[in-house]
Amino acid sequence: MDLSAEDIRWIFVGLFTLIVSVAVHEFGHAIVAYKLGDDTPKRQGRVTLNPIAHADPIGTLLLPLVGGIYGAAAGTAGGFGWGKPVQWQPHRIRKGIKMSTASILVSVAGPGMNLLLGTLLALTHVLLLKFEVLTVGSDVGQILTFAVMTNFVLMFFNLLPVPPLDGGHVAQALVPYKHRASFESFAKFGPFIILGVILIPQFRMLFQTPAMWCADSLYKGFAALLLS
Repeated sequence: MDLSAEDIRWIFVGLFTLIVSVAVHEFGHAIVAYKLGDDTPKRQGRVTLNPIAHADPIGTLLLPLVGGIYGAAAGTAGGFGWGKPVQWQPHRIRKGIKMSTASILVSVAGPGMNLLLGTLLALTHVLLLKFEVLTVGSDVGQILTFAVMTNFVLMFFNLLPVPPLDGGHVAQALVPYKHRASFESFAKFGPFIILGVILIPQFRMLFQTPAMWCADSLYKGFAALLLS
């Protein structure tokens, strides 16, 4: 396996970007659950942006690193990963908040944080271009673009309505009670469906295409607003 210095650099850029983006994602779940009245994430040290608190040794470090190495060697996309799931207790949520509502709010908070981070990074990139701190195509600019795309990919991937993804939890909260048993039967196949979505290129378009469209539209919007 022959990797160039450029390959190695991008492997570690990708790993660092994923670690930070996953931490921001999981922090979103933790802070919303905590604000809704459940102190479980706080007691477990998850209401923090410290990546160490949210990193899963296999999902955040090992698999993304191995996937990045083999992806670079094959000239394809790198690895994929996940963070340590945030634990929260629905029965600890403040009175007056429906359990289904709390589940939706906690679930969408993770992708929402990726949307926020991706938007802020894109805005920062365009501002740096406006004030000529960066030039088009610079190394730092490429890293920022990569980070924006990473966050939008994480957002749309996690919004897929398949358990145990965040979108799956939202779907479960919205399913009428009479169909709950059917949905729970479907949920058993969730991990296999997710694996297929990740491994099969045609299925990856389910989250990669909207992520690319969102990032492109955001950059064009900021450029039209700030660079014209």
